[in-house]
Amino acid sequence: MKNYLQHYKYGDYGDSERSKSAETDTATKNTDWPLWEVFIRSKQGMDHKHVGSLHAADAQMAIENARDVYTRRQEGVSIWVVESKYMHASNPDEAASLYDPANDKVYRHPTFYDLPDELKHM
Repeated sequence: MKNYLQHYKYGDYGDSERSKSAETDTATKNTDWPLWEVFIRSKQGMDHKHVGSLHAADAQMAIENARDVYTRRQEGVSIWVVESKYMHASNPDEAASLYDPANDKVYRHPTFYDLPDELKHM
């Protein structure tokens, strides 16, 4: 008679081949789903802030998962999710050339304006 019941202690996952295949399957499933960036607007502010990222099959699932993960205490009013592949950023090494054109517009600098003497804290 075969013993079909096995007793495992804490941290014991049975035979190593079975546990390795389960880990591989889980890792493969998570990477098949695209990565989504999550932005939450809090009750106190008007801007959305980046709070993290998660994997989800589609936008609706990403919003539902973001709600469960990032707004557990009902602190959020609005959730935005953006698929990571659609996000683009500037290169920090090229910041000088990117922001250089703003230096030739003197009207953007506060030194261009004359302030009245009554205005002390500007």
